[in-house]
Amino acid sequence: MENLNKMDNSEFYDTRIKLEAIHQDIKRLIEKSNQEYLDLMLSNLKKDILNSVSVYISDDIENSLEENMVNPCKMRETCKERFNGFLQENSKLIKQENVSKETIDKKRVELDEIRKSAPFDKCDICFKEVDSIFDKQITLIGSLQLYDNNKEDKTDISSIPEDIMVKSVLDPISNKQRLQILKSMASETMTFTSLSGLTGLRGGNLLFHLQKLLEGDLILQRHERGDYMITEKGYNLLIMLSNFKKYLE
Repeated sequence: MENLNKMDNSEFYDTRIKLEAIHQDIKRLIEKSNQEYLDLMLSNLKKDILNSVSVYISDDIENSLEENMVNPCKMRETCKERFNGFLQENSKLIKQENVSKETIDKKRVELDEIRKSAPFDKCDICFKEVDSIFDKQITLIGSLQLYDNNKEDKTDISSIPEDIMVKSVLDPISNKQRLQILKSMASETMTFTSLSGLTGLRGGNLLFHLQKLLEGDLILQRHERGDYMITEKGYNLLIMLSNFKKYLE
């Protein structure tokens, strides 16, 4: 009887081990099935969201260009068609699984090439609108975790050139009034008089701060005694500062 009990206990223990193994196999199978189902649902949901976003972006491009481009202008319809084609093509990036930094950089170069053919001073107004829409597209792509402008830079901090960075970026915006000047040009060109009224600076004092921003290629003057306007570098710096602001809150 004692031997029989020992054998029963041993068999019972072995059976428990086998049942536990079967239970774990079933559990893993269920988890895998649930995960696959969840992944499928998320994939379909993402497609639906991206389709809706793409429609919204397309409409926003049309409306923004129609409302904010210079009017009247004999080149308006020609430029509008070209801008619309460029921006609509960019909107297709949102449906991609991943958007590389090289792709975005190529788009910037493409826009710069279009800008070089601008025949009039007032073209700046239209290009600022295109820049604004383009930046919104990039921000949206980033928010959908398709593109991270800093992704490739995080592992290469040691390559930051200290002298150049201080001279062309940090020093030009290290003064409150210079940053105020740069911000004021984010949406419009500014005259010397309007900048003087904005900052309270006069004559040589204002010229000193403008020269700092000019030397850093953050702003430019369209011609001698002409209006001042922000450069692409200056605008991108403001975007970076705006994004960085959340870490200060």
